[in-house]
Amino acid sequence: MTQDLPPIRRRTFLGGAAATAAAILPSAAVRAQPGDPVARTSNGPVRGMRSDGINRFLGIRYGADTGRARFRPPVRPEPWQDAIGATEYGPASPQRSSQPETAEDCLFLNVWTPGLADCGNRPVMVYFHGGAYSNGSGSHPLYDGTRLCQRGDVVVVTVNHRLNAFGYLYLRRLAGEAFAASGNCGQLDLVLALEWVRENARQFGGDPDRVMVFGQSGGGGKIASLMATPAAEGLFHSAATMSGQQVTASGPANATERARAFLAALGLDDDSAHRAADLPAGALVDALETADPVLPYGSVYFGPVKDDLVMPRHPFYPTAAPQSLHIPMIIGNTHDETHAFLRGPQYENIGWDDLPALLIPNMRVDIRPETVVARYRELYPQRSPEEIFYAATTAARSWRAAVIEAEERAKAGAPAFVYQLDWGNPHAPHTFDIPLAFDNTAVPDSLTGNSQTARNMAALLSEALIALARTGDPNHAALPQWQPYTMEHRETLVLDWPPRMENDPRGAERELFASVPYVQPGT
Repeated sequence: MTQDLPPIRRRTFLGGAAATAAAILPSAAVRAQPGDPVARTSNGPVRGMRSDGINRFLGIRYGADTGRARFRPPVRPEPWQDAIGATEYGPASPQRSSQPETAEDCLFLNVWTPGLADCGNRPVMVYFHGGAYSNGSGSHPLYDGTRLCQRGDVVVVTVNHRLNAFGYLYLRRLAGEAFAASGNCGQLDLVLALEWVRENARQFGGDPDRVMVFGQSGGGGKIASLMATPAAEGLFHSAATMSGQQVTASGPANATERARAFLAALGLDDDSAHRAADLPAGALVDALETADPVLPYGSVYFGPVKDDLVMPRHPFYPTAAPQSLHIPMIIGNTHDETHAFLRGPQYENIGWDDLPALLIPNMRVDIRPETVVARYRELYPQRSPEEIFYAATTAARSWRAAVIEAEERAKAGAPAFVYQLDWGNPHAPHTFDIPLAFDNTAVPDSLTGNSQTARNMAALLSEALIALARTGDPNHAALPQWQPYTMEHRETLVLDWPPRMENDPRGAERELFASVPYVQPGT
């Protein structure tokens, strides 16, 4: 249906298909050559490589080895004089997932840029990866910035930082003021990375006054948390969150109970809590399997803490954080979030009698499940129990938090641009918008596939993010006029083919779950 697109943008959607496969190859596969680009950063020079018309610098150190100061704020690295190779990704934070390389020495970032020190004043798009504060890295092929650079003449940055206990173990009440910031060290890593971006943007052809942060899932939560973190004020100028919200941070009492449970798994108590700073990293990773002492499900949760030091307030409770109300923001979710992670035989062939008990642990809010089932059957009489299960769990979890964030921004006179990704094959689950945002539908791990429609959808979303980074407004010619969210109309861009604006989509579902208090998962 490309005839439906405004003629001015047809080449955006249909051009460059032959170049796609080369552009999305994992960056580490491209070898450095003599004469490859050198950038002089505030810490020292780095040598990258150039491919497909884009300079790429992988594994640039922005912070010192955190293993030397575990559970403490990050510090800048010792400066260097000779050019260091930046052709391979740096290690990720220690974690339980199958990352290829992990280490406590993990404060590295990656940069893709069309130009170097060329007064290009390009917008800088800084991506924070997902993984629920516990897993992941900025090195996944889906996050390769080549296509965004080619499409929008922008600079793209991805970041590694401390995760799980290494970044969010709150020890202040157990081990003293030497560890006062321990519950938010992972966030302070991101602040240090953004300070690096501010200092070095011009060396990479970027504009330090046009820095956009964007992130999916946990990455979106990290952004929402930074919007309430005074140390991050002024370091970014627009924001986009994709299926990732943080209405409230963890409270210090719950964070302390989690620390106690984690320390007990290490054989430590309150009096010996400080010894966790000296244990082998592998022991800490093994202890991450400890059951959470606060929640009735899952392993111990680590995430930002309202510690009255690094984070003096919750991000979106009781209101949106005033320090970030001037920042234009996109808040997005996918229509079928829980199809990504509620999987297995227990979720197949669900019967009506089984549905209420299955909903209770998966909605994450305290509401009578029979009431939910009855209301959904009224709204959607043709749907099966399995379809209602996924619809209700999606609406009650991250989408509910997205609505709260949009509402609080609207009430404060700083509304967000809200989207709902409906396009899918056949569903639009959690993570489905990542390859669209990066224009990387041809990457083998992309859930979207690389059909013509997938490429068109990628153009819709990636162009919107580029526009937000460049001007503070995500509108572009291939979209309907994207109106900001208001309490009166609840304007939402429905990303489908073709895209459309709707007022209050799934409004009846929103009203159902608004009847009970929302509790941020993990807090």
